[in-house]
Amino acid sequence: MKIDSTVTLNNGVKMPQLGLGVWRSDNETAAQSVRFALANGYRAIDTAKQYGNEAGVGVGLKQGLAENGLNREDVFLTTKAFNGDAGYQSTLDAFNGQLERLQTSYVDLLIIHWPVNDKYIDTWRALETIYREGKARAIGVSNFDIHRMKDLMKHTSIKPVLNQMEFNPLEQETDIKEFCDENDILLEAWSPLGHGDTLKNPQIQKVADKYNKSTAQVIIRWELQRGVITIPKSTHEEYIKQNADVYDFELSDADVALIDSLDLDKRSLWYGVFKWSGNPDGVVDTVDEWDK
Repeated sequence: MKIDSTVTLNNGVKMPQLGLGVWRSDNETAAQSVRFALANGYRAIDTAKQYGNEAGVGVGLKQGLAENGLNREDVFLTTKAFNGDAGYQSTLDAFNGQLERLQTSYVDLLIIHWPVNDKYIDTWRALETIYREGKARAIGVSNFDIHRMKDLMKHTSIKPVLNQMEFNPLEQETDIKEFCDENDILLEAWSPLGHGDTLKNPQIQKVADKYNKSTAQVIIRWELQRGVITIPKSTHEEYIKQNADVYDFELSDADVALIDSLDLDKRSLWYGVFKWSGNPDGVVDTVDEWDK
């Protein structure tokens, strides 16, 4: 296993298991982070219209490819359909603008960001159209519980390749991961390092000391060994390097089981707060709002 190691999606497309996330980065910072990541061996980048930094990712991708002698097909690029664009035609129309901001003719993975009630099936059908047109090599979802996953799969013809969920040692989405495993759908982790309580967890720190690694490195290694796709976010080149320095050790079965046992089964964000409709941030179009 190495930094460009891949997993195979259920449509046969190969996706790097480790990538860079750019949530809560402005355009300038996102561009720099993408360049740092590509220079340090990363070959997967995850963004979203809702993050407001697709344009920065597009700039960073273009510059990073040139600086490292790479081609577009060497990098697996993910973006997401925005809540405010939910619906069939509105998703199709918005996606053209997303491609323009990203400075690419296609994305490798397009995801429904949130399951907006009464609209996510029409949004998915738009993703199917985009997929069939070759503008996305794979399509998936994010933040879908099992009920909505089943509903989506019942009413559409193409199965999602993955579900991007909050996943880290303290929040393991056990039921959703089991459902995904049973249905040949991969789980991808957002917030893969959790929050301060996760990185400072004393049991994870003991494991980290044992392997002479940081707690962040142990968490990422645990996720890789669990078969989860992980996209840790950092804006500092040194941390971007450290997050990828996880291929010179392997957690024992006992240490994997120990970290498995830390699950609090307490979702920190969306189940309790998100009302399954509209935009949870209350922003019409974060592409404009987040750079003010």
